[in-house]
Order: sequence, then structure tokens, then C-alpha cells
Amino acid sequence: MLFSPNDIKDLDYKEDLGNPGKFPFTRGVYPTMYTGRLWTMRQYAGYATAEESNRRYCYLLKQGQTGLSVAFDLPTQMGYDSDHKLATGEVGKTGVAIDTLEDMEMLFKGIPLDKVSTSMTINATAAILLAMYIAVGEKQGVSKETLSGTVQNDILKEYIARGTYIYPPAASIKITVDIMRYCSKSLPRWNTISVSGYHIREAGATAVQELAFTLANGMTYVQYAIERGGLDVDSFAPRISFFFNAHNNFFEEIAKFRAARRIWARVMKERFNAKNPKSWMLRFHTQTAGSTLTAQEPDNNAIRVALQALAAVLGGTQSLHTNSRDEALTLPTEESVKLALRTQQMIAYESKIPEVIDPLAGSYYVESLTNRLEEQVNDYLDKIESMGGALAAIENGYFQKEIHRSAYDCQKAVENGEITVIGVNKFVTEGTSKKYSILEVAPEVVNKQIHKIKKVKHRRNNKKVKVLLNDLKKAAIDNLNLMEPILNCVKEYATIGEISDALRDVYGEYKEKNIF
Repeated sequence: MLFSPNDIKDLDYKEDLGNPGKFPFTRGVYPTMYTGRLWTMRQYAGYATAEESNRRYCYLLKQGQTGLSVAFDLPTQMGYDSDHKLATGEVGKTGVAIDTLEDMEMLFKGIPLDKVSTSMTINATAAILLAMYIAVGEKQGVSKETLSGTVQNDILKEYIARGTYIYPPAASIKITVDIMRYCSKSLPRWNTISVSGYHIREAGATAVQELAFTLANGMTYVQYAIERGGLDVDSFAPRISFFFNAHNNFFEEIAKFRAARRIWARVMKERFNAKNPKSWMLRFHTQTAGSTLTAQEPDNNAIRVALQALAAVLGGTQSLHTNSRDEALTLPTEESVKLALRTQQMIAYESKIPEVIDPLAGSYYVESLTNRLEEQVNDYLDKIESMGGALAAIENGYFQKEIHRSAYDCQKAVENGEITVIGVNKFVTEGTSKKYSILEVAPEVVNKQIHKIKKVKHRRNNKKVKVLLNDLKKAAIDNLNLMEPILNCVKEYATIGEISDALRDVYGEYKEKNIF
């Protein structure tokens, strides 16, 4: 393919690009971008107990990481304590196990929350984990106004791509909006929601679908916050962030990020009538693509990650996680995590790439590709709007079916060789591959967590906990903001399961419909 001026002949610099930091932010959300400040190097980490995860965080910070990103295990994500029968076999496996405030205190022991920003990948139980974080800050003498970071709080993508939801969609969005309302008044430096396309892409979506479905979800949150939360758009929109995937198609990923900023800026300004330029900005975190990692020849993954990370940087990300080479095999070892972090640091400090703002602007190919992606995404957005919006598209299974179709097409293309995967379907190495160190979660983690829960329940004021849990139920029944009642429960060491069960009693549990 060859591209020329004819491919971007209708491009209007002011309307379609603009200088960095200016509407429509195609070239970046800040005027100086990385020449003024590098992206945050935020490695996603967490496993086993709070003690072990704390050691990993301290290790990463010593290696030069500039922000924390917490991975929680499945029971924590689903609102079950570690001693629940449904937690069997999952405690500490995909992230750290958090049952009470005591675990959260240990998780951040020795880490000053007024100096480090923290991202928490948590959705159905986001309000509880955020309340725990606030309580830890108070114990450290750090005010809510000083805390900085992000809570993912994007429940819609759980119904689309991941499945770690608890309550029906209406109740879940209500809690999401509660967090947005609470933070708009009490946590001014906190990003109240990170609308995630990452998991949508990991489930099998294309770049266009990732962008369209994510932006549609984002628009739904804005609409609900205005209509049902009674919020002025400019009171919360500057604290909305996004979370995208960086896949293998290098230039497509760069164009995707640029198109995302332009579409969101126009939506916020023209559809939602936001007046504050900060409300028009699409700020985002990027993670390299876990679904591209291979168990065959794991060292190849380090090269894939480097290319994906470079695409994220050239696309203007605000923070970045680089996957470890061994993640197709196991939880990453310290050695692998260090190499992944060093990948970012080499781009930042050795390549000189950050010295130029949006260096690919004006490229015939990149600009035409940005335009094409924007057009295709808008076609999807129009279709979703005609269905009644993202919530309706989720309920009728439209998003899920589109993603499944794309995932199936991609897998077929890999199997028939249309898509090349080095070491898997091309240049395959015969014979035994080399041995890799495996990080395993010790079986005694479960016993440790159960023992801790018993100790906490014995030590706390159980009568007071019971009263506060009843207060939480009443607040849910009366449709009040749940953040303060949850915070009160957390401070008295109510467990994540107890708090989630109190809300289950009011809202019930969501069961996915058979859409196929």
C-alpha cells in the first residue's frame, strides 16, 4: 500500500487535528505531552496475600515504577470472602485477596498514599475497595482531598466481556453513579471511573469494536450521571478516564488512540454541552495485549510487548502497563516484571521518542487511518444509539455476539495461517523448549486468609457491624448514596462478603440471559 496527499486532502488541521492540548485533542491532551512529563509507569500487580503483594509493590517502586496498579483475586471481585465455598480454588490466584480493612492496611504498609497514585482494577465491589483505600489514607493521616488514583468502576463491560458482576445492571449503574457523585465532592483528585476497552479487546473484539463499545459505555455513564445523579457534566467529566489495549497492529493502534480522543472531545462538547475543556479530554491508561502472549517461545513475548508499548507511547497514553513475557504460563516472576518495566524505561529514557510531541502527525497513512477508524466507530455508535444505547445493546446481546463473531474469525485466521503468530504457526521450533521459573501461589494462602477473617471477627465490635450493615441495607432501599454507609462498615472491619451480601439482599443477583 502507498499513501499520498490525496488520502488526506480533506483534512482540516484546526478542526480535525489541532495543536496538542487543544480541541479536538487528536494530537494529545496536553500541550507539552512527554516533553513536560513522562507517562506514569504503572505495572499491574497483586497475588496471594496482602503481605506478598506489598513486597511486590515495594520492589517495583524501588525499580523505578511511578504508580501502583492493584490486581484483585476473583472472590474479591465477586464480593465473596476467602472462606466462602464459592471462593474455593480461587483465593489469591488472579490477584491479591482482600477480605477486610486489615488486608488493605497491610497491602499499602510503608507506601505513602499522599505521594503515590493507585489504580484499582475493580468493578462490582469498587465502592467497597475505594472505601477501604480512603480508610487506609485516614489511618496514614492522608486526607481524602489528597488521594490520587483511579477506580475502574466500569460495570457495563463486565456484562459484555468479563462476567464479574453481582447485581442487575440498573442497580450496578446506580452504585457507579454513587461513586462518581461522592468523589466529585470529596475526592477531587480521584478518577471516578476508568471506562475499559481492554477487556473487550481481550475477549476478541477488533480495534474498531473496542473503541465503539467503550465509548458507547462511557456515554451511558455520562448520561446516567446527569439524568439520575443530578450532576452537572463539568463537575465529574474531567475525572473520567479510559483504559485501552495495545495490540500487534502497530499503526492501527496509534490511529485508534488518536481517533478516540477526537470522537470523545466532539461527543462531550456537542452532545453533552460540556463547557470545561478538561471535560473534552480523553485521558487513558494502556496495557499491552495479554491475548497476544504465547506459551510457545515465551521470550518472543518481550518483543511483542515492546512494540505494543511503543504504539501506546506514540499514540499518547497517560499511563502504561507492560505485560511480562511469562504471563501465558503463570503469574509473572520478579525477573520478568523487572524486564517489562525496563521496556518502558528504555522507551522513555534511551529512545529520545518522548522529546517529540505526536511525531506521526501529518503522516499520510496515519492520518488517513485515523479518519477511517473514526468513521467506522461512528457507524457503530449510530447503530448502538438506534437500539436505545449501550444498556439496550448489552441486554439484547448485540455487543456479546459481535465480539464472539470477531473472536471466532480471528481464531480461524490464526489456524489457517492468514494471521501469523511467530513460534506458533510460523517459524515453529521443534523439540523441548527451555525451562522457565514458575511463580506459584502457596496452598496455605487460603488458610492464612481464613485465619485472618476469624481474628478480625473476634476482635471487632460485632454488634456495631450488624447495625451498620442494616443501615447500609436501608440506604439501598431508600435509594440513597451508598458510599458513606459502606465507608462506615469498612471502618468497623465488616468483610467484603458481608457488605456485598447486604446489597444482594436488596438488589438480588444478575443471571445472564442465553443470547445465542
